[in-house]
Amino acid sequence: MEPLLYVMAILGCGESDAACREVRVEPVRYARVADCLADTEAVLLRNDDLVFPTVVAQCRPADGRPQMLRGSDVMAPEGGALPDRRARYAAAGVGRISR
Repeated sequence: MEPLLYVMAILGCGESDAACREVRVEPVRYARVADCLADTEAVLLRNDDLVFPTVVAQCRPADGRPQMLRGSDVMAPEGGALPDRRARYAAAGVGRISR
């Protein structure tokens, strides 16, 4: 049996209840979900060219489907929203990532 591999999907989300959509999948394959999660911030910072109010990273099995998320499901950063572009980066299920 082959080992389970994980990928990091990049999703673009709006500010409402509209579903987020997968816009990219990073080419790197991870042997452990913890490794994928550890790389989340760096990957989100590299994907700063996307035109969405919120950009979310989601680690999932390479042969799996993205988890359904809506713009309203994405967590705000601790302490409230940031007034600039930094507030639009998040890691699904891990918390908000900002630079």
